[in-house]
Amino acid sequence: MCQSPEVFYSCTPNCCFNHVCGECGATFEPVTHLAGGRLAGVEPPDPLPEASDPTVACVKCDSTTVYALADGRLVCGKCGSLLALEITEIAPSSE
Repeated sequence: MCQSPEVFYSCTPNCCFNHVCGECGATFEPVTHLAGGRLAGVEPPDPLPEASDPTVACVKCDSTTVYALADGRLVCGKCGSLLALEITEIAPSSE
């Protein structure tokens, strides 16, 4: 993958989380892992993300209200879990 910020969904967030890079066409799925710890009173970012912005589900509660912190970690806006992000590239089909 080329690391471009131009990313969009190829599906809906509550289905499969397939994302596509707008630059190179790579397809991938982001997943989260518990990073240890929790934050209480998580405030949503201002402005709120657009509905079409890429997102990921919290591994603990499955919420898609996951926000990036200034230090690069992620936090779930629903349960407060601190999360780490993993990107899994989807291999093109050989059809």
